[in-house]
Amino acid sequence: MMRTSKMSFGMATTAMLVSPLALAQPDSSVQTEAGAVQVDILAEGLVHPWGMAFLPDGRLLVTEREGRLRILDSDNTLSAPVEGVPEVFNQGQGGLLDVALDPDFQNNRRVYLSFAESGEGGASTALGRGRLENDRIEDFEVIFTQQPKVPGENHFGGRIAFTQQGTLFLTLGERFKFEPAQELSNHLGTIVHLNHDGSVPNDNPFVDREDAEDEIWSYGHRNIESAAIHPETGQLWVAEMGPLGGDELNLPEAGRNYGWPVVSWGQNYDGSDIPDPPTHPDFADAIKHWTPVISPSGMVFYTGDVFQQWQGSALIGGLSAEAIVRVTNDGQSVTGEERIPLGARIRDVEQGPQGNVYVLTDQQDGKVMRLSPLE
Repeated sequence: MMRTSKMSFGMATTAMLVSPLALAQPDSSVQTEAGAVQVDILAEGLVHPWGMAFLPDGRLLVTEREGRLRILDSDNTLSAPVEGVPEVFNQGQGGLLDVALDPDFQNNRRVYLSFAESGEGGASTALGRGRLENDRIEDFEVIFTQQPKVPGENHFGGRIAFTQQGTLFLTLGERFKFEPAQELSNHLGTIVHLNHDGSVPNDNPFVDREDAEDEIWSYGHRNIESAAIHPETGQLWVAEMGPLGGDELNLPEAGRNYGWPVVSWGQNYDGSDIPDPPTHPDFADAIKHWTPVISPSGMVFYTGDVFQQWQGSALIGGLSAEAIVRVTNDGQSVTGEERIPLGARIRDVEQGPQGNVYVLTDQQDGKVMRLSPLE
């Protein structure tokens, strides 16, 4: 199933006019505002890969939604499934989700995994960690579980983002249950803020409130699969999936309510209207929204030297957009946008050790692809 090959992709307008077969055989490069970009396939045969993280030695950890963690070596060989990974609820959008390294990984070897976890009442998103020793996970422990567990296969969220202050954020979907996202008594439709061991930071906005879960940072969210910390401001940025239209780019603030399902820039799937966010000024609004949707999944702020024109941009994976959505910004607001069409559903985006950009494609035959300047 392994090979190294070169793929490249036509412009988005071209992709809309050609057949799926043609999309499977794209051109040799994609044109961007930074010039022509080469796209190499480093690995394929992954079943719906979801998250990735680079090890200090340059190897790449990759999750597959079915419940496997793999290691992509520097020669592009893909390991057998890593042992020690938790059992996951592999139904619908559930499964093994994100992977992230502890900021002190060099010393503690800790790897964090988010995943859909079965239990009484159904399933919910969980976060755990273990040590990577001899290419297996040792002593894995669950440090947080979303409450309550509910029936259904949708909206698990699951992105992990480590802050510059020694804490982390975990994004949680509302499990397609709508109204509970407005309630502080559960974790549905929230972003939670945790210490690295899963304990609650003392300055969380709802600590010691009897009617609220202590872990909650912000609420009123729908389903967030994109999250990253801005390298200059240290602020969390998330891209959130809307319903029929209305994907959002948010800068979540402690204690704020982001309105779902009371308001949205989109509509319900049956076409019925949802009030726009300005009708309820007590809710926090997005700094940008997309209709038609891009279906955001995965995000990284680019800080490398390989694509100097991209420095400071948020690179957001687009599932329905089949592209990287590059968002330029001033740290607090959006100043521009570029679509980098790749002809496949993009599940995650990462910056490699040398400054190249890596993406995962969300397919039954999923791929790891690398973007670099066309020489």
